Order: sequence, then C-alpha cells, then structure tokens
Amino acid sequence: MSDVRGFLAVLRRTPAELLPFDWVKYLSPEGEHQLGVQPIEVDRIIGSVDRYREFDRHYLPREKHLDERWIGVRSAQLQGKELPPIQVYEVGGRYFVKDGNHRVSVARRQGQKYIDASVIRLQVPVPLSGDEDLRDIIIKGEYARFLRVTRLGELVPGHRPICFTTPGRYDKLLDHIRTRQYYLDRKPGREGLPPVTWEEAVESWYRRLYLRIIHKIEDHDVMLRFPGRTEADLYLWIMDHRYFLTEQAGHDVGSEQATVDFSERHAPPLYRRVGQRVRLLLGGKVHPTV
Repeated sequence: MSDVRGFLAVLRRTPAELLPFDWVKYLSPEGEHQLGVQPIEVDRIIGSVDRYREFDRHYLPREKHLDERWIGVRSAQLQGKELPPIQVYEVGGRYFVKDGNHRVSVARRQGQKYIDASVIRLQVPVPLSGDEDLRDIIIKGEYARFLRVTRLGELVPGHRPICFTTPGRYDKLLDHIRTRQYYLDRKPGREGLPPVTWEEAVESWYRRLYLRIIHKIEDHDVMLRFPGRTEADLYLWIMDHRYFLTEQAGHDVGSEQATVDFSERHAPPLYRRVGQRVRLLLGGKVHPTV
C-alpha cells in the first residue's frame, strides 16, 4: 500500500515524505506564542520536528519496528484510555509535530478529522496561502532575503530571476559573491586601489560568473536533460563540478568544459527523463508544447 501511495505522490509531484521542521528556519521566524490546547485539523499536519524520516506523508510508519508503537497507541485508544494532547508548532496554518507522532498516525489512519494539540505559533514574515506548498514558500522567503542582501535588483535592473527547487541554496550564492570579492581585491594591478565593494562584487559575480554559466547552459541545451530543475540549480551543480575538474586537472577548466562535462556525466538516462517530464506535465509544471 505504501508503494502505491509513493507512486501516486510521484505522479502528482507531491512529496511522499513529511517535511522537516528544520526548513522553517528559512522563513526567519520572529517569535512564538503559546496558544494552549485546541483541536486542529489532522490534514494540516505536514511535518515533524525529529521524526519526519520515520513516517510517510500520510503519517504511516515506514519501518516495521515502528508498527509496535503504533499498535500500542491504537490499543490504548480502543480501551478508552485518555491520550494526552499532541504538541505542535503552527506555521501559517500548517503544523509540525513536536510530540505525539504515533497518535497523529493513528488518527490519520482512522479518518479522524481533528486531534487535540498544544499549539505553539511561530510568527513568520512571509505571507502564507493555503494553496501554496511550504517548500515553495520557504524558497521565496530565502530569495527575498537574498535580493535584500545583494541589492541585485538595483545593481542589475531587469536581471534574470534566480530560482531554486530546494531550500538552502541562496546562502551558497552569497558565499560565491564573497569569494568573488576576495579574488577581485587581489587581482594583479589593484595595488593601492580602494577595496572592492560588496556592490561591485555582486555585479561582477552576476555578469561574469552566473550569466556566463547560464549562457553555456543555453548554448548546450542542458536544461532539456534535467526536467524539473531550474537554471540556478544547474549553475550551482556546474560550479561544484568545475571545482572538481579543476582540482583534477591542476588548472581552471573554464565554464564551457565544466558545463558540457557535467551534462554528459550527470544527466539522468533518457527513460528517467521521459518519466520526469510526464510527472511534470501531470502536475501542471510545464506546458505540453515546451
């Protein structure tokens, strides 16, 4: 049954796993409030603080040894024993379980609509809508922070959107900009000149590093070989691959060789790419004619 659920989750492009609470940090919570014990909707529980690997998205145990605990909770319920409220963090109307994962699992399996919970609400600056996936919201929050820190919109008006499919990537871009600033400051001929400013480093990184890789991705149609990924995803992977090749060769191999070699080595097999494209079409993520 879990295999069927996993397959359907892939077709619908919805995560088959619970979301880790650790992702919430990317929304930059500004404070928390104790809301006390109240009934919450079981269907709005989407993640766990520390057990997200032990249950699937439907909150059924992934491992056999967890079944015993599950049966114990269900037996207590059938015997009429009063179970304590679960403990959850609430983030924009969604819940992450701090304590009571097995109770949630039993409630979900029994079709229970509500469960009593002690709720801690986290205040986040990013507005959340009920139709948006938390993963996308977190990435949006990170992107907004990245644009504030870099002032890229002011420095390069009309720049290409820089979008990722996974949280935690914009900090890597900031590291690239800092590294760029460091090396620009130490270029031959800069002796006696003022230090390279952050703004100069941002613009140089975007025009001389980021765009150069993006243009190579376009020149070699690399995006077609990685369905569901963005050009920013590929930029980071190719930059990591460039470092790997440079270490092997003993000299900088350049953006073109890194792009071509990465695409040849790491593109999924054709049958997997076709399957990924079908899933994206079913999920409405790409247009059939693209």
